[in-house]
Amino acid sequence: ILIKELKNEKEWKEAYPVMKQLRTHLDEDQFLQLIQEAVQKEDYKMAALYENEKMVAVTGFMPMITLYNGRFIWVCDLVTDSNNRSKGYGEALLNYVHNWSKENGYDIVSLSSGLQRIDAHRFYENKMEYDKVSYVFLKRL
Repeated sequence: ILIKELKNEKEWKEAYPVMKQLRTHLDEDQFLQLIQEAVQKEDYKMAALYENEKMVAVTGFMPMITLYNGRFIWVCDLVTDSNNRSKGYGEALLNYVHNWSKENGYDIVSLSSGLQRIDAHRFYENKMEYDKVSYVFLKRL
């Protein structure tokens, strides 16, 4: 397997079919616009895992600063292609994020996961040893 950072529109477009499985509400144009803005304004990074030169998993993450965590990395997106689940790809990509974080001086990685994603919660808590520390609330205005 190979993991590499995706740095341009051509590579982001390649990631769209996999990311669409998680971010079902986004069409390709919205997806590309949001990535462009996030990269410019938020230092958002996207990385993909390839097996046999085929992209099978994608993650997006970015540095953040809050008073409760200080400087940390927020995992915005983590998705494995539905035909390639349970092969350790999510774990490999999250470990990539952990390593990137350490190499760049961040000692906390945080993420949120939808309430319905019971399997994902088990993965984060049991396999990846994340602590469940809060609920995330959202209000649409």
